[in-house]
Amino acid sequence: MNKLILCAVLALTPALAATCDDLAKSQLPNTTIAAAAVVAQGAFVQPAPAGAKGKGKGANPYATTPEFCRVELTLAPTNDSDIKVEVWLPTRGWNGKYQAVGNGGWAGTITYNAMAQAVERGYAASSTDTGHVGGRGIFALGHPEKLIDYSYRSVHEMTLKAKTLIQQFYGSPARLSYWVGCSTGGRQGLTEAQRYPDDFDGIVAGAPANYFVHLHAWSLWTYQAVNKTPESFLANEHLQVLKNAALAACDAQDGLKDGLIDNPKGCKFDPATVQCASGAATGCLTPAQVAAAKQLYAPAANPRTGEEIFPAFSPGSEMAWGTLAGRRPADVAADTFRYVVFQNPEWDAMTLNFDSDVRKADDIAQGYGLNSIDPDLSKYFAHNGKMIMYHGWNDQLIAPGNSINYYSSVAQKLGGVSKIDESMRLFMAPGMNHCNGGDGPSAFDAVTLLEQWVEQGQAPAKMVASHATAGQVDRTRPLCPYPQVAKYGGSGSSDDASNFACMAP
Repeated sequence: MNKLILCAVLALTPALAATCDDLAKSQLPNTTIAAAAVVAQGAFVQPAPAGAKGKGKGANPYATTPEFCRVELTLAPTNDSDIKVEVWLPTRGWNGKYQAVGNGGWAGTITYNAMAQAVERGYAASSTDTGHVGGRGIFALGHPEKLIDYSYRSVHEMTLKAKTLIQQFYGSPARLSYWVGCSTGGRQGLTEAQRYPDDFDGIVAGAPANYFVHLHAWSLWTYQAVNKTPESFLANEHLQVLKNAALAACDAQDGLKDGLIDNPKGCKFDPATVQCASGAATGCLTPAQVAAAKQLYAPAANPRTGEEIFPAFSPGSEMAWGTLAGRRPADVAADTFRYVVFQNPEWDAMTLNFDSDVRKADDIAQGYGLNSIDPDLSKYFAHNGKMIMYHGWNDQLIAPGNSINYYSSVAQKLGGVSKIDESMRLFMAPGMNHCNGGDGPSAFDAVTLLEQWVEQGQAPAKMVASHATAGQVDRTRPLCPYPQVAKYGGSGSSDDASNFACMAP
């Protein structure tokens, strides 16, 4: 009986065209294969980051990762390139598809956890460090080719090599290819659709950092606003005052008082309403703090022309502002100007000029492809490419209006929302922070929805998201295709997604 079961299992697992050892001998252009070896189920141990000491303790995050062939490559498309790539190939149960996963910030590391998730779903997967080690931008100083690798070349080269290895290992090409990423990963997905529209059939692009220079200028706009004078700084207690007042002003506008502002674009909260009265010292803001708050609720703008540089924080997101509105500038933003624009490690973020310096940065970024804002996705859509974008309204690192701006620019370029609706949809998540977490439901399965869209023609009418406390789900809500919002039906639990419908705001 056991032999019969074994034979049945083997019959469902097609023979591989090559062994993992065979892949170590593959000859790929501008590529060195450092290793190719089978990793047993649950046996993967994530390499420690450069400079880290000791080993982490706790549950094995890869305990359920099935057996796969791990291929480690170094790509060198230029003399100054050193792009590390990993390709993970399930040894059984391959779903016939390929998934590439994105990075965060300045990248500098392989995204192992996302690759493991893809392999668990049956995908062959890949990730790259984008050509340098470490999450800072210092690598770009004096290394223009490495900056291009980070900007776009590493992901495209990785994709080509991964597809070749898939063909060699399984004896057939991947029938479909997907990109999944958030933040820098979202930018990478948009860059692929713009520059290399044939690389992927489906793209999940969350909270994309695609307007690279303007995003980082806005980050420093935020830093400058709260550090203009010692009296301008907004500590946590001041941010709480602002959040409480914003919720009092706008939470109930959607007909449901639930601690979330479902449509922050319609919130007209004025921070002057919490300015301290004469003699008051707590539970309010000084005039300097009110001025700083007003600057953060407004888009970063060119002081000479008034033109918007980047959108603003949304009302309701105040308690997450501290990352950018801190005592020191966020390195991910300041490094763009230190090492790319001014090439001066001692550059002072308080000196950034939002007219001439941003124009200079845009000119430099154009040469390296750092800004991925081309709205013409016609070539990507022409081969039935599908795209799901998402963004949290409470995003503390990338103002949510950036995704709305890009989505709207694509619609305008290609003839209106109705012209792109069968190819591209944007989902805005009330209360969600950067990529995940926050007061609102932020756990959802965009990959399955994308698969259904690409493979079955089922466009996503909503995306059900959940929120958990102490590991227990306590609220679900539908996220709706922009500009629709979720409206409560008036009966049943307001924490149950089934009692909401997607409607016009």
